[in-house]
Amino acid sequence: MSTYKLVCPHCSSKMRIRTSEGTHIFLRVAYLQCVNEACGWSVRAQFEMTHEMSPSGMPNPTVRLPAAPVAMRRQAMKTATDHPDLLDQLDEVVTA
Repeated sequence: MSTYKLVCPHCSSKMRIRTSEGTHIFLRVAYLQCVNEACGWSVRAQFEMTHEMSPSGMPNPTVRLPAAPVAMRRQAMKTATDHPDLLDQLDEVVTA
């Protein structure tokens, strides 16, 4: 499983999601807080699904997003290869 790393722009500490609520099928509002007690910054954030990168194997006809442009899909693939996947990480643990 992959987790999104949220970093406080003030002190560079981790941020945690305190609570969140779905406002639409493609939109979730989250309330975040810096874990550094000396900083304590909190913020409201929105996580939005904007483009379909690849089609679902079990499509719901009511779910419609625009297909991602080729350049966006290429960028996503480039970014994905910058980080080892979970199987690579497991291999490192097993061979260590």
